[in-house]
Amino acid sequence: MPIAIKMPALSPTMEEGTLAKWLVKAGDKIAPGDIIAEIETDKATMEFESIDEGTIAAIQIDEGAENVKVGTVIAMLAEEGEDVEEAAKAAGSAAAAPAPSPAPAAADAAPAPAASSAPAPASAPAPAPAASGDRIIASPLAKRIAADKGVDLSGVTGSGPRGRIVKADVEGAKAGAAAPAAAPAAAAPAAAASDVAMADETRAILDARVPHSVSKLSGMRKTIARRLTESKQNVPHIYLTVDVRLDKLLALRSEVNKALESQGVKVSVNDLLVKALGKALIAVPECNVSFAGNELIQYERADVSVAVSIPSGLITPIVSDADGRSVSSIAKAMKDLAGRAKEGKLAPEEYQGGTASLSNMGMMGIKQFEAVINPPQGMILAIGAGEKRAIVDESGEIVPAMVMSATGSFDHRAIDGADGARLMAAFKELVENPLGMLA
Repeated sequence: MPIAIKMPALSPTMEEGTLAKWLVKAGDKIAPGDIIAEIETDKATMEFESIDEGTIAAIQIDEGAENVKVGTVIAMLAEEGEDVEEAAKAAGSAAAAPAPSPAPAAADAAPAPAASSAPAPASAPAPAPAASGDRIIASPLAKRIAADKGVDLSGVTGSGPRGRIVKADVEGAKAGAAAPAAAPAAAAPAAAASDVAMADETRAILDARVPHSVSKLSGMRKTIARRLTESKQNVPHIYLTVDVRLDKLLALRSEVNKALESQGVKVSVNDLLVKALGKALIAVPECNVSFAGNELIQYERADVSVAVSIPSGLITPIVSDADGRSVSSIAKAMKDLAGRAKEGKLAPEEYQGGTASLSNMGMMGIKQFEAVINPPQGMILAIGAGEKRAIVDESGEIVPAMVMSATGSFDHRAIDGADGARLMAAFKELVENPLGMLA
């Protein structure tokens, strides 16, 4: 009997995903453990392993299809000794019966009836009938790779269904300058064509008089929007800021890096700040908590989630046991995690969880900011840029010093202001006297 291969749930929160790439085709034999597809979730692109043995009888969902619900049959597998053609026929009849949710390729085709049902803005001329090539149809993964490589998608020929541009098409393309903007008169039909696929709420706020483009939100951007909105609506934030001297930390970093040079390890300021936050969370355990409604969860280890910006949004890989690890171990872990995060190759357990977060925008010149808590965590530390400031030292003299501002955002349901202040004081002490974090 044919085996249905279904869209897997690659993380506890995954409800749908994009079938980024098939690594097998109909007729291929597979065994347990073989990688058969790449699935793009809301946070990463992950490999999908087969757990069965047999021959791929039919591919049910095309490569590049978006919003494929978990549990949807994506392929059929003929077992050993089973007739592959019969299994393929069974797959075809099974697909016809339940009428699965429409593949994005069909939506991208934008059939003519939909165009006539969508009212065009009064200021724009009625769109002329357009070929499917008037709009660039590409998978989210292909768009992200194109942005990274500087590839102009308008010059790429798609090999996916209905000419859809997929990952392989972009990887083989050469980087080039974006196509020049068309004259306003020529741009009007394209803008009108893009209106066909717009949601009503998008069209309602759009000022069609201003040149524009409209793109669908990626799964990651939708998740970020939903979670941060929920955080600001449901979590009462309290913000506490301290100014921290960095001179001793910078001197220690220089000495540590000289000692580690032969090992090829380079410790960043951010690595040391992760260590300092981990130690501070253990020193003030009242802040290493999660609010759970009727209970308070207190953690005995500090797993620090570190915000990393990637082309499609923001992800927070976790440095586990940040309080107990050496700074060289933290540096190695962060280099590996950040690199794989940008490639979309993190496993769910590497970015889901954590007991607190750290977000550093100092390298972008941001002096001070207030970060949004990442539930169910109880706090997040926002790091600003280090800068030369005039301060009054212990002897009362005005001297120059390298100073940064750090702001803690705390869930006031779980963490009292006094405990938050103790955490900020402990963090400041560790950074200003960094030998304490190495002891």
